[in-house]
Amino acid sequence: MDSSFFLTIVIAAICFFVILRKFRSEQENKEINSPSLSPPSSLSYKWKHDVFPSFRGVDVRRDFLSHIQKEFQRKGITPFIDNEIKRGESIGPELIHAIRGSKIAIILLSRNYASSKWCLDELVEIMKCREELGQSVMVIFYKVDPYDVKTLAGEFGKVFSKTCAGNTKEDIKRWRQALGKVATIAGYHSSNWDNEAAMIERLAIDVSNELISSAPSSDFDGFVGMKAHLENIEPFLRLDSDEVKMIGICGPSGIGKSTIARFIFSKYSHEFELSVFMENIKRRYPRPCYDEYSMKLQLQKEFLSQIMNQEDIKIHHLGVAKDRLKYKRVLVVLDDVDQLVQLDAVAQETG
Repeated sequence: MDSSFFLTIVIAAICFFVILRKFRSEQENKEINSPSLSPPSSLSYKWKHDVFPSFRGVDVRRDFLSHIQKEFQRKGITPFIDNEIKRGESIGPELIHAIRGSKIAIILLSRNYASSKWCLDELVEIMKCREELGQSVMVIFYKVDPYDVKTLAGEFGKVFSKTCAGNTKEDIKRWRQALGKVATIAGYHSSNWDNEAAMIERLAIDVSNELISSAPSSDFDGFVGMKAHLENIEPFLRLDSDEVKMIGICGPSGIGKSTIARFIFSKYSHEFELSVFMENIKRRYPRPCYDEYSMKLQLQKEFLSQIMNQEDIKIHHLGVAKDRLKYKRVLVVLDDVDQLVQLDAVAQETG
């Protein structure tokens, strides 16, 4: 355990957003809307598959998709395989169960994707899972323009119109809405890559990274008393509020302040756009002998570097962090703080 005088958790969702919103209303008399809430967390959901691929088989199964599956196998990524499922007019319970049991859905939009009511129904279910379960969705625009998908123009639109013939208005509306949503997701455009192998490798790396980052933590398995500590602290967190929250955990060395803070960070960091756990503040940034401003600048530089995951950040004044993080939901944990100047460098100067 650390020997800190106190440990501070700064929840800045909240923090950077609300303080900056008040500042702007005073200076410019402008109303700024609250940021939209992120989808429900996928961490607590029980997934059975790494990836569910949605594709039109005649377009990609033998070449492009097979290369993706081979790269996935090399990286230990297990996709759902539908070879044994009999395809009919609409997707059945078995396939819905597979979609809802996959942590990541990859939608491979090809020229003839919309020719299949099966694929369109898959897409509707995937977009539903994205909203309800927090399922990650990745999109590949394979020899098709995202604009054509969104507006149902070009060859993609013609194919879709043929599929709509004879179907109900309700089905057509669901398909249109799902295609409109998926077209807005930043995806992989095959036309932007000179080398398909490089694109597939990039996709596999991104999928692997997503699986790693979304894996549930087991760091606190077997720890006794964490639930009670969490129950005591949760009322103060007010994660459903737009208020700025700053919570200090105080006490002598060895009582578990850092462990409690890590547990809270592990449990809630995924609910924020950005988060950081900064360790050993007292040891790395002791009381300045003469230049308090330089210490604040250095601490804020490291803070930005960690939270933005960018090593080469350079700042020349204390207003940078405030500007870079405005309107974002941010969770910051400062561990082993023993001077107010250390806290001010991150909490006050960035507020």
